[in-house]
Amino acid sequence: MNINLIVIGKLKEDYLRNACAEYIKRLGRYCAFELHELDECRLSDSPSEKEIAAALKKEAAAIKKYVKGMIVPMCIEGRQMSSTELSTEIANAGVNGHSTVTFIIGSSFGLDPEIKQMGHLRLSMSKMTFPHQLARVMLLEQIYRAFQIAGGGKYHK
Repeated sequence: MNINLIVIGKLKEDYLRNACAEYIKRLGRYCAFELHELDECRLSDSPSEKEIAAALKKEAAAIKKYVKGMIVPMCIEGRQMSSTELSTEIANAGVNGHSTVTFIIGSSFGLDPEIKQMGHLRLSMSKMTFPHQLARVMLLEQIYRAFQIAGGGKYHK
């Protein structure tokens, strides 16, 4: 199984980078992992809807260069699921002919509608609001947990 993570923006804090690095290292036992950090479009301090839409379109063009396999955009209107359900979705990807699962985390303004439409599964972390950069750590942890569940590991209780 291959896991492909496409994110808009770079992590600014060392503790977040360290947490991500730890989960990526752990994932190495279960899958081939690729991370694509793409540049976030610079916007004015008070961007208009038109400016935001143009930025999301530009980011979408960059995202599409790395998309493959089963596409899972992270978006607020996406489906919420348990860790066990996510594990099943990842396991079923292979059964359904996808050797790669691509998760996509957009900028703080989200993802262009075209990217969301490409998704085989739109996924939402929660109805709660989290810091945008924390989403990457949370998603990596859940992907690692999904592989632990599938393998009968003791990490998930």
